[in-house]
Amino acid sequence: MNQKTDILVIGGGAIGVCSAYYLSEQGRNVMIVEKGEICSGSSYGNAGMIVPSHSIPLAAPGVVSKGIRWLFNPKSPFYIKPRFSLEFFSWLWKFHRACNRHHMHRSIPVIRDLNLASLQLFEKLATIDGLDFGFEKKGMLSIFNSKKGLDEGLEEARLMQASGLEARILSAQEIQELIPHSRVTAAGGVFYPQDACIIPQPFVTETARFIEKKGVQIQTFTEVLGFEITDGRITTVKTTRGDITAKEVVLAGGVWSPEIVRDLKIKLPIQPAKGYSITYHRPHRCPELPIAMAEAKVILTPMGDTMRFAGTLELAGFDLSINMRRVQAIINNVPKYLPEMHHDSLNLIEIWRGLRPCTPDGLPFIGRPPRYKNLIIAAGHAMIGISLSPITGKLVSQLAAHENTLIDLTPLRIDRFG
Repeated sequence: MNQKTDILVIGGGAIGVCSAYYLSEQGRNVMIVEKGEICSGSSYGNAGMIVPSHSIPLAAPGVVSKGIRWLFNPKSPFYIKPRFSLEFFSWLWKFHRACNRHHMHRSIPVIRDLNLASLQLFEKLATIDGLDFGFEKKGMLSIFNSKKGLDEGLEEARLMQASGLEARILSAQEIQELIPHSRVTAAGGVFYPQDACIIPQPFVTETARFIEKKGVQIQTFTEVLGFEITDGRITTVKTTRGDITAKEVVLAGGVWSPEIVRDLKIKLPIQPAKGYSITYHRPHRCPELPIAMAEAKVILTPMGDTMRFAGTLELAGFDLSINMRRVQAIINNVPKYLPEMHHDSLNLIEIWRGLRPCTPDGLPFIGRPPRYKNLIIAAGHAMIGISLSPITGKLVSQLAAHENTLIDLTPLRIDRFG
């Protein structure tokens, strides 16, 4: 069976669905193909945070030294599973080279602008009838239970303030006043009032349902097998459910993006980074706003009648097994900050893991590869894919329409690693 569409979006996560939304707003005929179900990847079980406060790239000074200390500790917040892979070694070398102050200071304004633009788009999406995804703009509180952690947090807060973001430094008493219904153990904290949160799974699935009613075709359990090329243009996308002819192709395949375009001779240095979340029924005494337990790298997000703890970064390839030692590390760290939050006293709903697509420099790929005239790539958003999904979708739609983009995409270009 041969199908036709104006624009084919490969990937049914937050980035792909938001791209389809903004493309369809232009009146284009759009189709999404997804190898599994909509929102079956890392868009499903993450912390649901919209985070202007997280505008420092993953590749930053000090990350490598911390990573070496944590390297072989399977309970650490950042864990590298030893394995032999030339691609992985190449990625690690590029990551090491990007962990410097020059790159960090150059990248902060880029990530900040993407986050702030995305926040505005989330606010607009939340007003659409029929789209209910728990959007709340209550800010985020980072708490620290050690002097060293607090000192690092204050340095980061000053960086954010210098970049034009709001950051309020709080004492232990002020933290308790901000969340009076939960007992807190902290040396101090930072409150970021511009941050917001959503419930990620309904955001993606409800938006997909909304655009499907508007005419977007969605084909699930459809895997891309290859491409036919004529004169630098993709003419046909070959899938497990037949060929699809499209005028434009958008790749939003998350961690699977490098493999999808391998036959096109496009190298995307993206590594899968496994993260975990644990979702409970919301207890009576639950903070009303998201809390980042800084040293443990764990975030608590209240989500309607549920509550979710999310964290860790595990570079273990495409291993999707659940490492219960890492889950237990999250569970054990929470009471160090929130003494009343004991796993045994909470009603568990789900333990989840997913693979986040990480680039070596902590910046996503958004743009057209030089070799192909009708391909747009939007991938590599690491831990802030949900946060950046609306702005990425908007930028994809502007690229497809050959319009000037809201944000300069030069730092995000596809060929920046050669």
